[in-house]
Amino acid sequence: MTARRARDVRGVRRLVAATAGGVALTTVLSGCVTVHGEQAIVPAVSKKEARETLDSFVKTNNEANTKLDPKLNSTIETGVLGAIDQATLKGTKKIGTPGEYDKLHLSDTRFLIPKQAGWPKFFVADSATNREGNDRWLFVFERNSSKEDWKASYLSVLGPDEIPNFATDKDGYVKPVPTGSRSGLAVAPDKLSKTYTRFLKDGGDEFAPGPHTSGWRQQREAVASNERMRTEYIDLPALPPQFAPFGLETDDGGALVFFGSQHHVKQTVAAGYTPQVKNKLAKALMEGKPKQSVTHVRMSQQAVTVPPADESGAKVTFLNRITGLTSVKGS
Repeated sequence: MTARRARDVRGVRRLVAATAGGVALTTVLSGCVTVHGEQAIVPAVSKKEARETLDSFVKTNNEANTKLDPKLNSTIETGVLGAIDQATLKGTKKIGTPGEYDKLHLSDTRFLIPKQAGWPKFFVADSATNREGNDRWLFVFERNSSKEDWKASYLSVLGPDEIPNFATDKDGYVKPVPTGSRSGLAVAPDKLSKTYTRFLKDGGDEFAPGPHTSGWRQQREAVASNERMRTEYIDLPALPPQFAPFGLETDDGGALVFFGSQHHVKQTVAAGYTPQVKNKLAKALMEGKPKQSVTHVRMSQQAVTVPPADESGAKVTFLNRITGLTSVKGS
């Protein structure tokens, strides 16, 4: 399986840690003054705290997956990643233990830490894993204040040659991408989710062709309706503060951006037929009785490269998309 192909969350699951501890920078004036990062531009996290966060995550993540405990998972995951994994754990627990969990181990980790002012702050952990293949797992950690624990909000799985080279400052810190017009990108990070969900409905020229863009639209058109069933699609942007996007500048003037989206698929059968729900996880998450229609809701987390605004003809390119079922409703 290549990193560009969509991955079912159950195939590449389980993720990153959270640890308390504020990021503080102490300077000496006429006494000791602690700057928490509301206005000062400071590293989002120290390398020591980033390592502790990752180690703590792996330990808690393995415990949550072994026990099928979504509540425990919620202490280390948030955003799109949390929504997917917590629903999966909830459903899997209803189904029953699927066998012994293969605990996750991470190694050869590189921490990508930006300097930032304000909140939320974030950093990225880029690791090798004990899973099959040589793909790298990139986890995005975020928190909204110095009093909060770090939690993982995105996971992307990339081949080593797919990870771009990042722009760094004189101290070796990576550079975060601003939102809005200040981003300097063809599509600003905070506009990506809306742009993507609009593209899935109406098309457009912002995205490079591929299985998650033009290919997905073609696939939908091919199965939109038949004599026995009508399929409707509703795509919704995943927006801050619950689903904040994060981006890092690359050395070519563009950026690697992580963002989320939500996708509803409603299947309605013709009169005289009953919807057939065969997927075990879907059955476990089902609310209501599927008399004539079933609506599946999935969250999706994307990693894309975005070109600079002044690069003519360049497109947003998908590197990875991980999607997971979060709810099912019968009616």
